[in-house]
Amino acid sequence: MITQLFIRALGARLYWVVGLLLLAAILVPVSNLLLPIGHPLRVPNYMVALMGKYLTYAMLALALDLVWGYVGILSLGHGAFFALGGYAMGMYLMRQIGSRGVYGNAELPDFMVFLNWSELPWYWWGFDHFWFAMLMVMVVPGLLAFVFGWFAFRSRVTGVYLSIITQAMTYALMLAFFRNDMGFGGNNGLTDFREIVGYSIQAPGTRAALFAATAVALALSFVICSAITKSKLGKIMIAVRDAETRTRFIGYRPEYVKLFAFVVSAVMAGIAGALYVPQVGIINPGEFAPANSIEIVVWAAVGGRGTLVGPIIGAILVNYAKTWFTAAYPDLWLFALGGLFVAVTLFLPKGIVGTIGRYFEDRRDTKAARASETPDLPVVRPEKPPVRRLPGADASPQPAE
Repeated sequence: MITQLFIRALGARLYWVVGLLLLAAILVPVSNLLLPIGHPLRVPNYMVALMGKYLTYAMLALALDLVWGYVGILSLGHGAFFALGGYAMGMYLMRQIGSRGVYGNAELPDFMVFLNWSELPWYWWGFDHFWFAMLMVMVVPGLLAFVFGWFAFRSRVTGVYLSIITQAMTYALMLAFFRNDMGFGGNNGLTDFREIVGYSIQAPGTRAALFAATAVALALSFVICSAITKSKLGKIMIAVRDAETRTRFIGYRPEYVKLFAFVVSAVMAGIAGALYVPQVGIINPGEFAPANSIEIVVWAAVGGRGTLVGPIIGAILVNYAKTWFTAAYPDLWLFALGGLFVAVTLFLPKGIVGTIGRYFEDRRDTKAARASETPDLPVVRPEKPPVRRLPGADASPQPAE
């Protein structure tokens, strides 16, 4: 059954997205590692990490689109799930430093030695194993989403009220992680990473492998989301989005549908955060900032919510614009971002992909309507005038006057 859903998802009109991502996962590392420096087709080392960061943002926007575009949950707290996944990966990377830290303490990270901690906290146990860290990358965001969603959805909190409490959740986590006594590095966060699964995190080969892993993870996430939205469950999700009360009256439990989508989305966001940290090299409480979660909403809105491919395009385009703006006009980026959001709301309410799709649908509907309204008329030939013979005239016929 699961295999059939995946095949159906890959056979959809947007199947080429997966192909492009898998192609990028091959071509970008090959270009970076095999072509010589200075070759016009070589992707530089910094660009590999930058594009990898863009793909993690695209995965995060896709996760938000699953709940906002298909269930109608405008979450302003998805940055929290992203940051929690990043912290889980950062804790593993910190444990890999060992005695090579500034203080040479193999048992405690440098910031704990600096703060005179005597022993490793219990919630750091197990993070010296990669498999345990990856398990926590999914479990911690998923568990938080489950607990939060269980109480929120069963209480039938919807609309702007749900958005506010999701933003309050991420703001509370930001304040908590800023504290030094939480054991997560305080304001500085976690950084100075050295290795991941035994390989130098700064090596070009490792960076290329991380990019490939991110592209494959995004492709897999796209397939999963496509399979969910094209299934019967996906139709119920859309029904909950468009008419939750009516869906409840015909026998479904909207709170369970919302909870499922919210947890899956949180797990995807956590994985995106885990892939983000080794490519960027740092994770700090600033990732919990409410402004980050609002930016995620902007990415999905620009690309087109409810389209799956739209948020991917929106995240890449907006972050590329951010990279260019912050280098050329660093003081104007926030104004540009706000103007972009206003412009999209006024002129492209369905986003880039949604507007393009609607345009082609309207053209197809117009052609179909014209074809149905034009009947097959018979061919009308002009009648020849009657022929009569005049008395006493020759045998040649004369046309009537």
